[in-house]
Parts: sequence; structure tokens; C-alpha cells
Amino acid sequence: TRTTFEIAAKRLSADVINLDISTSSTTKGESLIDTIDNLIAMQADIFVVRHSVSRAPIEIANHVPPYVHVINAGDGSHQHPTQGLLDMFTMRHFKQDFTNLKVAIVGDIVHSRVAKSNIHALTALGCTDIRVIGPESLLPTDLDMLGVTVFHSMEEGLGGVDVVMTLRIQKERMEAGKVPEGAAFFTQFGLTPERLALAKSDAIVMHPGPMNRGVEIDSAVADGAQSVILKQVTFGIAVRMAVMSIVAGN
Repeated sequence: TRTTFEIAAKRLSADVINLDISTSSTTKGESLIDTIDNLIAMQADIFVVRHSVSRAPIEIANHVPPYVHVINAGDGSHQHPTQGLLDMFTMRHFKQDFTNLKVAIVGDIVHSRVAKSNIHALTALGCTDIRVIGPESLLPTDLDMLGVTVFHSMEEGLGGVDVVMTLRIQKERMEAGKVPEGAAFFTQFGLTPERLALAKSDAIVMHPGPMNRGVEIDSAVADGAQSVILKQVTFGIAVRMAVMSIVAGN
């Protein structure tokens, strides 16, 4: 995400400064808002914020003056708006219409900001058949409120879908001892050629990255003819260029 934002900004002829919070003055006791105030004083125009704390970009956006723009590049397990936008762009490129689309999102949903942004975006665009597939321990308890259908079996959930999006297990957000074992997860929920065959013959396979081959997806699927994973990466630069251009007023 950071690399695509940097490439996108440079293609717009913007000057880019990367600030790693782990090595910034926040490690010396400076608050996040004080760090932002210092960067505003340096005449920064746009903040692209990727933060481990959910809603940190919202806190920043509520603080900065109106001439400074904030883009959420992923916050905790909350949201990942530009990933959602590029995923919608990818689906529209290959499938055109959302109203009759059947989409399955597979894997670690509870820790995934990508899943949440995609579900909201798909709903806004008129998709009425959104399925989430995974073990109960990796699914949020409030999925019914989001208007999705829950499956605990790949064989049941993948039938006739147009899009399959697999998500990695986010071990870094899990408590010790509660991380599913990779091989066991793959046996139940890994996207294999045999399971992909349950979807429509022209279904596309997506993944927001990074991929864990042999855990949530088989290499034969990731590298197969139905995979559009690298297209997502390519489209991501264009989408992020558009977002930065719009917020900058161009």
C-alpha cells in the first residue's frame, strides 16, 4: 500500500516524504497530534495515514485545518477505503454490473479492514449477494447487520459465485494460542482449483495481499487464468492517483 501510494504521488509530480511512526518522535513521547502539527508547520498538503490504531486517520482529519487533506491508507482492523475502491474498480472492469453479482469473501474476516470496506462498497453499489466464508472464530458477530450471508463451508458458500476474494490470516492481530494452524486452515478453507470449480466458470479470483500460498490460496489458483490479483495491484496505482488528485482539487 505504501509503495503504490508513493508511486501514485510521484506520477502526479508530488514530493513524497515517508514518516515511519516507529522511528519518529512519537517513540520519544510525542503525541500523534503533536507530530501532525509539526508536519502541518512544514507545509504538508496531504497526509496518507496508515496506522495500527483504528480510527487514527479520523482523529487526524478532525484536527487538521481545512486546507490539509487526510487519506486513510488502512487503520487497524477498521477500514481500508482505497483498497475497497480499487477492488470495486477491478470488479467493474471484469464484471461491469454489480446488481447481479455474487461475491464470496473467504478467510479472516474479523480482523480484516479490507473485508469491511469491500462489504460497505459492494452494498453501496447495489450488490445483494455478498457471502462470507470462514471458521466461526474468524467471523465478526455483527455480520447480520451488514446484510451478508455467512457460510462455514467452502463447498456451500462458493456455489455459482462471480468473484472469490481470499484473505490472509492476520496473525499479528491475534492473541497467542488462538492463531489457526496454516495447514489445517488450508484443508478447510484454502482456495484450491477443485473448490474454485464450484464458482462460475468465468469467476475471477482476488486477493488484497500479501498472500500466504498454501494457507488461504493454492499457487495453482493464485497464478491461474482466473486470477486478477496482479491487475488489482496495477489498478491500485491509478485509483490512488485519482483519490489524491481529487482531494488536492485537481
